[in-house]
Amino acid sequence: MAEESDQQTGAGILYVVATPIGNLEDISRRAIRILTEVDLIAAEDTRQTRKLLASLDIHTRMVSYHKDREQAQAAKLLGFIRSGKNLALVSDAGTPGLSDPGAILVRQASAAGVKLVPVPGPSALAAAVSVAALPGSGFVFLGFLPGKGGERKRLLQPLSVGELPIIFYEAPHRLLKTLRDCLEIFGDREVFIGRELSKIHEELLHRRLSELVADFADRREIKGELVVIVKGAPVVKATPETGELPEVIAWYRDHSALSLRDASRKIAADLGLSRSEVYSRALELWKQGDEIREDE
Repeated sequence: MAEESDQQTGAGILYVVATPIGNLEDISRRAIRILTEVDLIAAEDTRQTRKLLASLDIHTRMVSYHKDREQAQAAKLLGFIRSGKNLALVSDAGTPGLSDPGAILVRQASAAGVKLVPVPGPSALAAAVSVAALPGSGFVFLGFLPGKGGERKRLLQPLSVGELPIIFYEAPHRLLKTLRDCLEIFGDREVFIGRELSKIHEELLHRRLSELVADFADRREIKGELVVIVKGAPVVKATPETGELPEVIAWYRDHSALSLRDASRKIAADLGLSRSEVYSRALELWKQGDEIREDE
């Protein structure tokens, strides 16, 4: 192998290997070599990884590294590596550690002084970002959102005033509920959805949240895991000249594209005030502004 065991510690090497998220042609030559030459492969689901290995004519021994038993399995695998053996860690698809098992083993190996070698490759996150045409280079990645609606809303709520795009993975059976939560919390923002990335039925959608909710509500069935990118809050290029609450609210009403709810959250955070107090005052002033515009 090109990378040999760590001679100083006598331990082997932990390779963190990215595997295809759909199209098997996306695997790298280096990943194939590593998977062929290591002593053991730790796989999130051995049944899934066995299909990949069979397509590549690789016969390396495998062991399960499932999320439900990650802590106990990590200790055993670390002992295997420290005995001088080389181990490759793979998930069902993509890069281990991005919403997949792997973090515990990597953390323990690092703490033990074991040599870590990333073998980069396919990632649903990177694939989606590459075709989403995001402004700038920053974003907030949340992995898979909580399955329960209340927990999901509590996670998303504080992010509604942030200017960075929000990226998360979602399962097909929860997509519609999540999109409705996003519409309630973020307003009718622009969204990118990548479904079945790199697979036969790949679908890339650039639409507003309201349009996506209507689209997926009409579908008989939604298949495949999805990457969702919600555009960040509008960038406010100017600031009100006074710090008085009514003036600040009026400025956001007249000069920003933020909704009443989003503006209230941002003002409360900026001024250190109660969100409910700001929202109540903003609601009153927003209505006054509407009445003035109607009279005009």
